[in-house]
Amino acid sequence: MIDAGDGVGDDWSVLPDVERGWLGCLWGKSAGRAGGSVNLLLSHMLDTAAVAELIWDRYLADAVRTKVAALTGLGGDGRRLFVWLCGVHDLGKATPAFQSVDASCAAAVRRSGLGWDEFAVKAHRWRHELAGARVLSRMLEQAGWTAVQCDWVWPLVAGHHGRVPSGGELGPPRRGGTKLQGAGDWPMAQRVLLECFTRAVGFADVASVQPKVVPVRALQLELSGFIVMADWIASNEDHFSGIDTLDAISLEKARSRAEKAWTELGLARGWGRIGEPSVEDFRSRFQAEPRSSQRVAIECAAGMGGPGLMVVEAPMGEGKTKTALLCTEVLAARFGLDGVFVGMPTQATSDPMFTEVRAWVAEVDPNAASQVALLHGKRRFNKEWQRLSGVDAAADFGFVSVGEDEYGLEDPYGSGDFDPCLSERPQRTVPAEWFMGAKRGLLAPFVVGTIDQLLIAATRTKHVMLRMAGLAGKVVILDEVHAADVYMSEFLVEGLRWLGQAGVPVILLSATLPPRQRRQLLGAYLAGARHSESLDLPPIPDRPGYPRVTTAWVSAGSEPTIEQSVAPAWRSEPLKVRIEIAAEEISLTQLLQHRLEDGGCALVIRNTVARAQQTYEELSAVFGAEVRLLHGQLHVRQRAEETDRCLELLGPRRGGPQRARTIVVATQIAEQSFDVDADLLITDLAPMDLLLQRIGRMHRHDGVLRPPELRVPTVVVTGFSPRGEGVPDFEKGSEYIYGRYPLLRAAIAVLRDRDGHWEIPAQVPDLVAEAYDPDSPVPESWAGEVGEAYQSWRDDQQKRADKAAPFLLTRLGEHGNPTLEGLHRGSGTYVSDDDVRVRDGEEGIEVVLIRRDEHGFRSENRHQLGSHGEVADEVLDHVLGGTLRLPTKLRGAANASLRPLDGWRDDPWLRYSRALIVDGDGRGPVGDYRIRYDQLLGLVIE
Repeated sequence: MIDAGDGVGDDWSVLPDVERGWLGCLWGKSAGRAGGSVNLLLSHMLDTAAVAELIWDRYLADAVRTKVAALTGLGGDGRRLFVWLCGVHDLGKATPAFQSVDASCAAAVRRSGLGWDEFAVKAHRWRHELAGARVLSRMLEQAGWTAVQCDWVWPLVAGHHGRVPSGGELGPPRRGGTKLQGAGDWPMAQRVLLECFTRAVGFADVASVQPKVVPVRALQLELSGFIVMADWIASNEDHFSGIDTLDAISLEKARSRAEKAWTELGLARGWGRIGEPSVEDFRSRFQAEPRSSQRVAIECAAGMGGPGLMVVEAPMGEGKTKTALLCTEVLAARFGLDGVFVGMPTQATSDPMFTEVRAWVAEVDPNAASQVALLHGKRRFNKEWQRLSGVDAAADFGFVSVGEDEYGLEDPYGSGDFDPCLSERPQRTVPAEWFMGAKRGLLAPFVVGTIDQLLIAATRTKHVMLRMAGLAGKVVILDEVHAADVYMSEFLVEGLRWLGQAGVPVILLSATLPPRQRRQLLGAYLAGARHSESLDLPPIPDRPGYPRVTTAWVSAGSEPTIEQSVAPAWRSEPLKVRIEIAAEEISLTQLLQHRLEDGGCALVIRNTVARAQQTYEELSAVFGAEVRLLHGQLHVRQRAEETDRCLELLGPRRGGPQRARTIVVATQIAEQSFDVDADLLITDLAPMDLLLQRIGRMHRHDGVLRPPELRVPTVVVTGFSPRGEGVPDFEKGSEYIYGRYPLLRAAIAVLRDRDGHWEIPAQVPDLVAEAYDPDSPVPESWAGEVGEAYQSWRDDQQKRADKAAPFLLTRLGEHGNPTLEGLHRGSGTYVSDDDVRVRDGEEGIEVVLIRRDEHGFRSENRHQLGSHGEVADEVLDHVLGGTLRLPTKLRGAANASLRPLDGWRDDPWLRYSRALIVDGDGRGPVGDYRIRYDQLLGLVIE
């Protein structure tokens, strides 16, 4: 072994023959996984290191590079440390446990003098990532590394296939012991491999690699994710074919291969460093003058003492999205951030946001607009995405098979689930992952998707580190955060803890955020920033006024800072919304005949699909084609078309002629980011924050011509029947969805102000606070029932919160842990992506509607399929357009009775899709249920 400091680099010719022999036979990829030739282990490690150099130079945000560089102390080389960490990940393959699994490769290893007990390696299995952690720990200790530095590095190696075990789970198995790790010359061969790799990437020896500072746990998780990213790219056999001779291996050759792969995969960073924007930039970005609330928010972002949390509370129509985007520029410029993730409550709200974000990015940097990704399972049906991307066939090819090569090994870590690191060839998975490679979507520089992407990043799932790496160096914007129920909030709070520790700025947007929820979210982010399990929050300012901006951050070595500013709303006068009640027995048809006598647009929101369908049938019998229906049990093509039509009919027309008489009957999908401007709102009773969201769908804009009868904004609340001084009767479906207590609280306010008015937005904070304050007054005759309902509701809320605990990324009491050790410990507590749920309740199930007639199978819109359901390329969109989410009550029956068509078995888009076969009238069975798909009503359970 050549002494440290000789500056070997990658000139292997100076090594003794025996060491050259070891390096020339230890393999990392078998011929079947490396393009036909074995890829030596040293070659793969250098390939990964070369990819890591490009990740550092062309991908990582300045903020991330600065944090990594800080680990090496003053004058240290963070880039070199990052490259070393990425490349050393497969060290555990230099063990008998791995080298013995391929017969042809094993023979060459044996000829070099490295042998093993054949019985032991067959009888006892040991995964190479676990072996790598054990071997590396031993060698780092021998090189003089301190225990605290060893303790955070080995979990990065142990976790590079997606899950981080505890130290006790590393092994090797007791009976295999040294025989699996390697005796005799094996420790020396492992040392030679590590030393040669270490010198090749620029260090004098392993001792000189030791960092000076232990990174916070969030940075460790991000580094773990970047190691996975580098490994996946370097495992692409198209760009990194096998090199089976030692003299053909060099770092320069690896760099050439990495450069070619990087270019052909089209990987890119965001906008790099940008200048801090001004008010004039707001005008140029959005072709509008900033409102007072937008100016205040921008000033608040500019005044933050470090990366932190912004909570922007403003009424519907105030321009919160534009506010958040310009504040993102401010934070990115000040703190060296390179992209954004915008999380929306639903797929439907993500689509228009994608258009808005892409236009904004193009204004900031025209070259970066092409790096904006739409991340949800139905983006294929987004017209702009179709136009920009054409056929989305390459989405799963950006990062491809890692190929573990441990054929047939036991898999206590769940790695046998479908994953790019186990598939020999790139292949699509279930429909939910159609349009973006599994777990990699957040790595795009600019991402618009559902909030679920962030919530899943807070779960103890495989490759969670890859998701967190995708959020590193970005600004995170989350819209409509009030919509997160108690179950979702557990994941949101956990995510904010990790983002706070990672120094990722977060902007939360809401129109109706209860004070208790605001405090919870602030506390979570700041506790993360302080690396603590809990935090006694300093007093939170509660300045009167609305809109309101709250900012919070932790500067280095200081206590948390929380500031709050208020601004006037853009309207010079508040909107005085008249409050009316229509008991259940009152005919909506007659009410609308009277109110819409001179025309106008009405929005009717029902709390259940069945109730919306019934209302549509009653109204369309009188108003005919003037009535539209929109709910979640339409297939995706019809829902998209109906949404566009409703937005067209109820959208604002400033200064134009009066809009045609229109009635839109919808469910809760009209609550959020549904940019309509109704003249009249009729809505089922809902919890107060949601009721106010619905009110935000009417009289949103000035200058819209409205009929005289509808010029006073009016909400007619139905879905319950007052009973004098007694507690009202609630519609059963509403009570099932929302619970009795929130409806009682909303009913108190509605009945109290009946035939009066609410001033919007001025009263919004007080109405929301009152509805969620258990000490707010109630009618005396209601007190007993309200108290019982509150106790039941509170118990239910706790049960729902507890349901989230098994899925959370960090167990209770472990937020202060110094390393990632045991993040996924214990095979019984691992969470698969299929099992995790970040939204409460049993989910419905997606099916694809297929018609069958005398000519065979057809798509829902009647395009012919093959005799066994085979789908031609030109028909695929028509078939997928018939995707439909069945309600929860049909889930069990659908799971048991619906299967893919025989002709879908080899189709990457449809092989996991269940076909719901209906006849010419749209009728068909789902288990024992009979359903009908009606072209007007959507799904009907008969």
